[in-house]
Amino acid sequence: MSDPDPKGLIRESYRIEGISEPECRSIFLDWALSNPAADPRDEIRVLIARYGADHPDHPMTGVLTAGLAQAGATGRRGGRRGRA
Repeated sequence: MSDPDPKGLIRESYRIEGISEPECRSIFLDWALSNPAADPRDEIRVLIARYGADHPDHPMTGVLTAGLAQAGATGRRGGRRGRA
């Protein structure tokens, strides 16, 4: 596996004093969009081990942990065709 954070986005988020969860989510989205892996969960686990272990209460640790969750099925989204 190559470096899971080549741009240093996640690393830098841990260095920003007073960063909020919404800011961490934005950084995570940027990281995820630039990540070529089809399933980035292994890389997220590496990032949690690398940074989150020393900073369990940091908002980015929470965002990364949430990133490991499976996306649920959305089901029916509504509209006329769904009711007919």
